[in-house]
Amino acid sequence: MPGVSNPKNLYADTASSQMSAAVKGDLERIYVPNLRGNSVTVIDPVAMKVVDQFKVGRSPQHVVPSWDLRTLWVANNAERTNEGSLTPIDPRTGKPSGPSVKVDDPYNMYFSPDGKSAIVVAEARHRLDFRDPKTMALQYSIDVPQCGGINHADFSIDGRFAMFTCEFNGSVAKIDLVERKVLGYLKLAMPRTRLKDTPVKPNSKGEPPASEICTATKGMPQDIRISPDGKRFFVADMDADGVHVIDGDSFTEVGFIATGVASHGLYPSRDGKKLYVANRGSHRIHGPRKGPGSVTVIDFATEKVLAEWPVPGGGSPDMGNVSADGKWLWLSGRFDDAVYRIDTTTGDMVILKAGPEPHGLTVWPQPGRYSLGHTGNMR
Repeated sequence: MPGVSNPKNLYADTASSQMSAAVKGDLERIYVPNLRGNSVTVIDPVAMKVVDQFKVGRSPQHVVPSWDLRTLWVANNAERTNEGSLTPIDPRTGKPSGPSVKVDDPYNMYFSPDGKSAIVVAEARHRLDFRDPKTMALQYSIDVPQCGGINHADFSIDGRFAMFTCEFNGSVAKIDLVERKVLGYLKLAMPRTRLKDTPVKPNSKGEPPASEICTATKGMPQDIRISPDGKRFFVADMDADGVHVIDGDSFTEVGFIATGVASHGLYPSRDGKKLYVANRGSHRIHGPRKGPGSVTVIDFATEKVLAEWPVPGGGSPDMGNVSADGKWLWLSGRFDDAVYRIDTTTGDMVILKAGPEPHGLTVWPQPGRYSLGHTGNMR
């Protein structure tokens, strides 16, 4: 596995200046999987317009950069049917580069830090399928029986273990990647209060939502990202309206940061100093339009909130990533059939139209030596 060049900031190799030779010639594009449209919308971020749209498999969830940065895989999980597949996209042409590869239930996909395996997250099967990263032939599987809704992950700084969130159990699973086994599960603590997710009124000036007693008995953890020094993991929780902080070695919860309604996606800034939190605006899995969606900016070093950017008129920020130059945060608007381009300095937003129920969009190309998967967890 490639070593970390800066142990104090494992994101140092994903700074704007660290573009790999492997992505030279790749088109600058935003790839948006439309869950209910069985399609991918392609946006030119310079022209700020849709330049293509093509059909993929059933229920595309995420567009995932491969470990070697040469393929973008569309994870079509077919929502609990037997039609799951992975559609390859050539980033130099922006188009599918071959037929879809049939795999079981690919809700999401990651790559082992050594690049030897693609990890298909078979959510409905409570299972992680390790596959050949080129052919997708099955290598072996790890059953995670107590992780209902297993979906998002991040990896330790030394690559020896990973943490996966368990959406429907309100917990996190720790996986030993060397011994290929589950090390344990951690139930996440819920706060006493959270935010109301009532729709935003017309002409809203961005007033923060009112608080309410948190009646949820367990969380709904979503995305997870590691701190720059590799010591802590941050877990977005849709039912807790904030981010849990977990010590990686002791596997204990050591803090909680309140953010916005339905914390969902997590993205580090290009300098590794900030964490952008996409708050989806509804505690429901299928929420309404014009919810109190927002983006929260957290300082990694102090674990304090620096800024809160509401979506003008309401919205549903979901998944995405930061542009290569660090100037823009691109997010899908899950319940509003939209894509948001957010200025990472001011929080100003431009809203573009997308297909039906856009989900795990990726920004490409991105800096970094290799991809750990998802929508571009780069190292």
